Formats: sequence, C-alpha cells, structure tokens
Amino acid sequence: MNLMDLPYTLAASVVVRVPELPGPVRGVFDPKPNAPDKLKSLMDTLLGLLAWAGTAAGVAGVLITGVMMAISMKRGESSEHMSRLGMVLGGCILVSGAGPLADFFL
Repeated sequence: MNLMDLPYTLAASVVVRVPELPGPVRGVFDPKPNAPDKLKSLMDTLLGLLAWAGTAAGVAGVLITGVMMAISMKRGESSEHMSRLGMVLGGCILVSGAGPLADFFL
C-alpha cells in the first residue's frame, strides 16, 4: 500500500462501516399529493380573484401616480414620483410573475 492511498483507504473503511438506515416504517400516514376536487376549485377561484385584485391594484397605482405627477407638474412642484412609479411597476412585475414563478418551482 502506498502512503498516498492511506487517506482514501481510511475514508473507504469509515464509509463501509456506517450502518444502513432502516427502511420505511409501517403504519406511518402517507398523504396523497392531490387535493380533493372541491378544494381545487375553491383554490382556483381564490387565486383567480387575488390575481385580478393584484392586476387592478397595479393599474390603479399607475393611474394614481400619473395623476399625482400631472398635478405636481402643474403646480410647479418637484416630487419623487419616479420612485413611486418604480415601486408600483415593481409590484406589477411581482404580481404578474407570481404564477409562472410558482409553476417553475412547484
């Protein structure tokens, strides 16, 4: 045996001596991954309503920010409406991307 092979031999002997884990335990509750049909339809309705409300809030946010920009421009005031608009558009991106993002990970 070569001295260079010693760490690998020691590691292999440790790995071989580890006992195997027991198999699945009987009598443990194993739920089915599918939800009942009634719950699926309720969740689809709820998620549809939330998506609609998020889209409506995004459109309202853009409109309100635009009105505030127009009013402050007419008054000659300078305000940080672009940061507000950025926040609203960021929220719109999150709302519109939530479904595809969840679909990608789940």
